[in-house]
Amino acid sequence: MKTPAYSKDLGLLILRIGIGAMFILHGIPKLLGGPGGWEGLAQFGLPFLPEGIVSVAFGFAAMATELGGGILLALGKFHRLVCAALAGVMFVAFTTKIGDVTGFGDFAKTAGWPLELMVVFIALFFTGPGRYVVGKR
Repeated sequence: MKTPAYSKDLGLLILRIGIGAMFILHGIPKLLGGPGGWEGLAQFGLPFLPEGIVSVAFGFAAMATELGGGILLALGKFHRLVCAALAGVMFVAFTTKIGDVTGFGDFAKTAGWPLELMVVFIALFFTGPGRYVVGKR
C-alpha cells in the first residue's frame, strides 16, 4: 500500500503542535514565576552560575525557549533554530536529572523524559517542519 504524499507532512504537523503545546504549558508557570523563579530555574539547571542577574538571565532564556519555542514549533516558524534551542534546554534538564538515577530500572522515570525530548528535537531539526506551516516558508 502506497503512503499518501501528505502523510509525512501531516505527521510532522501533529508532532509539532502536540510537543509545542506541551512546551507552552511548561513555559507558562515559569513565566509567572518571575525573576525569582527564573533565578531558581537557572541555579537548578546550572548550579555553577553566580547568583543574581546572570542566573536570572539564564533562567529567563530557558523559560523563553520553552514558551516561545513551543509557540514557534507549533507554527513551524524558525524551525531549526527552535529545535536546536529546545534540544539544548533538554540537554541541561537531562544533566540535572541523571544524578538522581539510582539504578538501571529507575532511568526512564527519572531522566528519560528530557533525553527522549532531546532526541525528538534533534530528529525534528533534520526533518524540517514539513509542508504545513503558518505563513511562507
